[in-house]
Amino acid sequence: MSEGDPKSLIKIARENGQDGEIEALNLGERVRDLRKARDWTLEQAAKQAGLARSTLSKIENGQMSPTYDALKKLATGLEISVPQLFTPPKRDQINGRLAVTKNGNGQQQATATYEHELLAETLTKKQMLPYRARVRARSMDEFDGWVRHDGEEFLYVLTGVIQLYTEFYEPIEMRRGDSAYYDATMGHNVVSISDEDATILWVTSLA
Repeated sequence: MSEGDPKSLIKIARENGQDGEIEALNLGERVRDLRKARDWTLEQAAKQAGLARSTLSKIENGQMSPTYDALKKLATGLEISVPQLFTPPKRDQINGRLAVTKNGNGQQQATATYEHELLAETLTKKQMLPYRARVRARSMDEFDGWVRHDGEEFLYVLTGVIQLYTEFYEPIEMRRGDSAYYDATMGHNVVSISDEDATILWVTSLA
């Protein structure tokens, strides 16, 4: 692992997390919970979805299996996707979580190739790891091989000019406002090719 490998940051973010058991989904209860989370009556939810009140009541009480057309109407009315109807919330999920990190107040993690500032570090069990990084590296020679880790990653250039190196693609020059989304198990490294150190926003999935 190179010194610039964000695996150490991912490990920090995962320390307080724990794996949960997958729960069987009761579609009727799921629909009712989604409706109540919006503080809607049966009539309001049925109107939003374009369904009869009696139909929605039967779905919530497990008295009928909705057609795919009804599922699409439900999802549209609830402003979610159809797959989300079948995705139960995780046990102990906390709704309305918020973490604000003032500029420069993130957890600092300095390495030979990057200066990382871990954002939203007060939240546990995150599904994403956001951090700002100052890119010190100027060439691939400064890395001990490829950085690679689980998950997917989003990169956004804040200042300067970088070169994104990946295992399977030609190097890509990126400037302020440019972004990339990639499979993080694929080897990747970033170097600054501007006079000053470039800064980037990185968001890594933890799921």
